Amino acid sequence: MASQLSTKVKLYCADNGVSSIDFTKDVMLQDNSDGAGPFIHTWNLDIAQPTTEQLDAYEATAADEEYNNAQVAKRVAEYGSSAEQLEIIVEQGADALASRNNAIKAKYPKK
Repeated sequence: MASQLSTKVKLYCADNGVSSIDFTKDVMLQDNSDGAGPFIHTWNLDIAQPTTEQLDAYEATAADEEYNNAQVAKRVAEYGSSAEQLEIIVEQGADALASRNNAIKAKYPKK
């Protein structure tokens, strides 16, 4: 599955010393009307705008990052609220919460 252009742009920027990107001002992406997919419409950063080939080099890393982010979101949903976790600690102890959370991490492993 192809990764998101925004993820590849973030990785490219991070590798070039830019840690924060505003996708409403710094870099604006747009979908191609011909179905060819998204492209960089506006580039307002002090680093060179990447070529398609440069961004394509981030495909595997971007795919891993997106996969890991999805796994973390699943973990967070299953962990429950802070109040629910605190209740487990109070009623069953910290080891019970750690064991439960480790099982959730095993269920949704990251790459």
